[in-house]
Amino acid sequence: MNETIVILDYKMGNLNSVKKKILRLGANAIISSQKKDILNASKLILPGVGHFKKAMNSLRELDLIDCLNEAVIKKGTPVLGICLGMQLMATRSEEGDVAGLGWIEGEIVKFAVEDFLKFKVPHTGWNQIIKIKGSILMRNVPDLSELYFVHSYHWKSESKESVLNETEYEYKFASALEKNNIFGVQYHPEKSHDVGDIILENFIKI
Repeated sequence: MNETIVILDYKMGNLNSVKKKILRLGANAIISSQKKDILNASKLILPGVGHFKKAMNSLRELDLIDCLNEAVIKKGTPVLGICLGMQLMATRSEEGDVAGLGWIEGEIVKFAVEDFLKFKVPHTGWNQIIKIKGSILMRNVPDLSELYFVHSYHWKSESKESVLNETEYEYKFASALEKNNIFGVQYHPEKSHDVGDIILENFIKI
């Protein structure tokens, strides 16, 4: 049976652009919210654009949280969260004051910039990543590469243990994470041209 990357459909994501990019990179991908597909996936991608609380409510309504925990935590299926998908891996979010999946300890907070004229929220457009530590996900990605962001909230944690990248937007915030088989990027690799392709290819090869 061919390996299949399942792009999770929880009614919040930019699904087709992610699938199109994965297929273009030569991997097999489907969009699904079916439990059997999630449990049989070789890898999972959690895309996402929108509101944290609505996303968690959608996962509950689809009865997918236990299934995701079984696939990711118990079975060790590699998972990549993109934008909101990464944020859902946190312990909690200010956006809706609600618990997340809790896969990596951290909190999602709104940008607290002081210079609103220079640093508009949402943080939208190209920005650099600072590589904090090595990772298979970051292989062949140059330090200070530019990637595409669209978000008003960001990851915050007392510990940098899981942080792969930081990005500066008046102040530094975590823009990529890794913990065992769990990976997350705040930026959109599917919209980030060659560097984004490298990151997605690295995930495909895990």
